[in-house]
Amino acid sequence: MNSVLYRHGDSAVHRARPEIKIVAAFLAVLCVVATPRTAFWAFGVDALVLLIVWTVATVPLGWFARRALIELPFVVLALLLPFTGGGERVAVLGIPLSVDGLLAGWNIVVKGTLGVLISLTLAATTHPRDLIVGLQRLRVPVLLTTIASLMLRYVEVIAAEARRMRQARLCRGHDPRFLWQAGATARGMGTLFLRSFERGERVHLAMLARGWTGTMPMPPAARAGGSSWLAGLTPALVMAAAGGCALWTV
Repeated sequence: MNSVLYRHGDSAVHRARPEIKIVAAFLAVLCVVATPRTAFWAFGVDALVLLIVWTVATVPLGWFARRALIELPFVVLALLLPFTGGGERVAVLGIPLSVDGLLAGWNIVVKGTLGVLISLTLAATTHPRDLIVGLQRLRVPVLLTTIASLMLRYVEVIAAEARRMRQARLCRGHDPRFLWQAGATARGMGTLFLRSFERGERVHLAMLARGWTGTMPMPPAARAGGSSWLAGLTPALVMAAAGGCALWTV
């Protein structure tokens, strides 16, 4: 099971227990969201913590920068808020901008960026298979972990099927650059959905024939000790301390 986000490594971050990293990422996102938007120094602390984690994990900064571009639509929205917001206005380079709009745009950009980077950090240092195991150890409902596991296992199969269908259309003269051929693309997506549904039915019947009981097997492992939890949660605890101080001083 390969992943376009996972980067193989042997750092302390890679070797940490997946359930600890999942809890740490979840707590870190909560801390970022709860931090007041005017606590600029607290967001600086959060970014510094992430930089330290990346350094330990030996994941280059450019890797995160390229994949963080997924949030560009939200950045565009945030850039419009200073011009469309109401309330008090301030002149920046001779352009009147809304103070509330500036703060709202900053809030969206900084929290969205940090949230995306935290998620990318978890994905880059934890194999998808280990993520499922971590969720199982955290007692996440069996139905959710089963769906996630099957999705990760067969997403590449569906992607390969989509590539074959696209290649077949191109061999028959289809050119997706023309607007009037959007209908063929839409029909191809519908066909892919039906094929995926039928494949899922066949896989489910095959699993039942082999004694499927509704639960994914979980590899045996010793429980994580207190020192492992403390080490893994340290970045999130630092973010929590920064956010707590920011809330206290507001």
